[in-house]
Amino acid sequence: MSGDNSDFYAALIHELKNNLGLLSMTLDTIPDTGDATRDAALDAARMQCQGVVERLQQALLVYKANQGRLIPTIDAYSPHDLVDELTRRAEGLAHGRVQVVSEVTADVPPIGFFDRDLVEMALINAVHNSLVYARSGIRIEADVQDGCLEFSVRDDSEGFPAHILASLADGTPYRARGTGLGLQFARLIAEAHENRGRHGALRLANDGGAVFSLIVP
Repeated sequence: MSGDNSDFYAALIHELKNNLGLLSMTLDTIPDTGDATRDAALDAARMQCQGVVERLQQALLVYKANQGRLIPTIDAYSPHDLVDELTRRAEGLAHGRVQVVSEVTADVPPIGFFDRDLVEMALINAVHNSLVYARSGIRIEADVQDGCLEFSVRDDSEGFPAHILASLADGTPYRARGTGLGLQFARLIAEAHENRGRHGALRLANDGGAVFSLIVP
């Protein structure tokens, strides 16, 4: 595919993403009625719409990465504020179906240096996945490990399948409900963050459910 055609398709994806984003905002304004069947269908529509928006965002960033243009814009941000914002968004998406809690450990500094937009997109995708599979709750965390910021999303689902954990460990591609684009996207974002020769990383684990961790140096 030529560069001109690639740029055209990237622009088209961007336009579709924005249009679906507006649809998602409209769905969020529709109040629940108390009719369990109707409200469940509306919640499913909200989740599906948000999921498609996220996939289009990820496709654009994977395109940039393939073009060598995924360069994080590093600035000073509050990890505390990011966790608070993610928690509010998760509560809005959950609509009371599951409990959403958060924790920021005492070691987390008031200011960290990372690309907030990229990190937030990776984490909200993890939140979205957890809301789909969680039985009763999810937990959004920030911690410091080995001098790096670690943002985690935990849930009480059945956990990640063994083949996904193995694929991430050895770096081979995998397919999970399609292309596994969300996890590929998160790994690209993590590894694009670099500080004094250290690169970020994506870690997945099962510990009472699925644990998604994005590490930023």
